[in-house]
Amino acid sequence: MSIEIKVPSVGESITEVVIGEWYVADGGYVAKDADVVGLESDKATFDVPAPVGGIVHIDVSAGQEAQIGDVIGHIEESEPPEGHDGGQTSESTSAKSSPAPAAAASGTNDGGGTATHVMPAAQRLLDEHGLDATAVAATGPGGRLLKEDVLRHVEGGAAGGNGAMVPAARSEEVVPMSPIRRRIAERLVEAQTNAALLTTFNDVDMTAVMNLRKTYKEAFVEEHEVKLGFMSFFVKAAVDALKRYPAINAEIRGREIAYKNFFDVGVAIGGGKGLVVPVIRNAERLSFAEIEETINDFGARARKNDIGLDELQGGTFTISNGGVYGSLLSTPIVNPPQSGVLGMHRIEQRPVVVDGQVVPRPMMYLALTYDHRIVDGREAVQFLARIKECIEDPTRMILEV
Repeated sequence: MSIEIKVPSVGESITEVVIGEWYVADGGYVAKDADVVGLESDKATFDVPAPVGGIVHIDVSAGQEAQIGDVIGHIEESEPPEGHDGGQTSESTSAKSSPAPAAAASGTNDGGGTATHVMPAAQRLLDEHGLDATAVAATGPGGRLLKEDVLRHVEGGAAGGNGAMVPAARSEEVVPMSPIRRRIAERLVEAQTNAALLTTFNDVDMTAVMNLRKTYKEAFVEEHEVKLGFMSFFVKAAVDALKRYPAINAEIRGREIAYKNFFDVGVAIGGGKGLVVPVIRNAERLSFAEIEETINDFGARARKNDIGLDELQGGTFTISNGGVYGSLLSTPIVNPPQSGVLGMHRIEQRPVVVDGQVVPRPMMYLALTYDHRIVDGREAVQFLARIKECIEDPTRMILEV
């Protein structure tokens, strides 16, 4: 019996997806409920499980677009082959979309291992350079051979018969933008075009927060089973400041302004497919520990591309920490229809004047980009100054003074 593999409905605003990757090659066996294909939308990525166990027949190749409800493949229901371990296999007869797995590697380099699945971009590079997947060490999750593995192998050179190194060829790879990247591009251009964006800056002394974390680090972990990070302080400080300057938590709707009496704070997190901004709902009701737990959960699931679409929508304000990547200063772009975004940056020791003495302090630059149509400059400056006050004296957030 042949069962259709269809693109599922994953959200009211999503009408099309791109086939990201088939986890099982054409003709390979997949177990029931095992992930058979990964799909990419303009908001998130998600996997489609196999409705039955059987032989996979691919109708729409990786990289192609499909509409919600489209049939992209079939599964010929059957019993698992002898020796099957219960998961996916890539044993294939034609492998017209995903390449067949590489055989056991004859050797490894850079600590890599045997390739069990060759990614499409890696296969193109292998073909371009006339290489066999068995000659390249795979370092991707689950033994996947990545484009970077092939590039590393090529650039490192292959020893010839005379011991000479073969230089890497000059090449380029042209690939379509992913739906997520296209959507990010559209929204950033939309923000620049439709909003009057302006950025104001301040710096903050992180001494008090760092001392608090050092003093209560072990007790906090023992009590809540989660580490006390910097982000919970900034989420709390942002909520405090947003309550005082509600225009930054509002949005323009035509000729009206919608002021929000709740605080859904988006936190930018690096994921497997790039930066995502899941939303901490009702952040004003959460404790430091609950905020840290939420962020840790988002981070773990973002690396697995397991953030739900509903978790990426509806934020009222955003915090982005470029400091984790080494950024000293930046001008973040507002995520419409929001009216503000706070940019955090790296902490570094700088000389500052304290009580008439020049002393070293761990300082961080802060940036607030805001929509000048709804937020006055005075409000923006005072908002950022309030963030600075809360971080430099965290007890203000507890006492609300």
